[in-house]
Amino acid sequence: MTTLRAFTCDDLFRFNNINLDPLTETYGIPFYLQYLAHWPEYFIVAEAPGGELMGYSERCVTPKVLTLCMFTVMGKAEGSVAREEWHGHVTALSVAPEFRRLGLAAKLMELLEEISEKKGGFFVDLFVRVSNQVAVNMYKQLGYSVYRTVLEYYSASSGEPDEDAYDMRKALSRDTEKKSVIPLPHPVRPEDIE
Repeated sequence: MTTLRAFTCDDLFRFNNINLDPLTETYGIPFYLQYLAHWPEYFIVAEAPGGELMGYSERCVTPKVLTLCMFTVMGKAEGSVAREEWHGHVTALSVAPEFRRLGLAAKLMELLEEISEKKGGFFVDLFVRVSNQVAVNMYKQLGYSVYRTVLEYYSASSGEPDEDAYDMRKALSRDTEKKSVIPLPHPVRPEDIE
């Protein structure tokens, strides 16, 4: 049975099996500690029965959740309420390979959306590599749509070109007219993102 619990600093030393996935963005310990200090209610861990971490996700949206063991999620709240841009942002979502295709990522996204609703967000957004069609399709099944393409968002290694990202969004109940998910007609560059 999977256990959901609050993330602790000690978990930072337990999630390499999840965090070293080639499609997962990795950050330094100070980055994770900043999220834990600012959005602790969004930092959640999922543990397998044996105590191993299964995955995690970072969310920037309104809140953040980091789940380990099977999966983790980390996020935060950001944006302007006056401009109807207050939202939850998923910084990272990752599930350990041995725990994929069990619905864990969907469960974490559901928890993050609930937190964002409670925080009064208009939408939840996330960035995903254009080439990661498995993730893109999963997010579409969860009700997300491509809002815009961000050119050269992900830095490449070994001399390859940088990779584009999709900024995917899902409107929450506060966005009654679904304005937050109307796709932009042209791609943007990372420096154009607020």
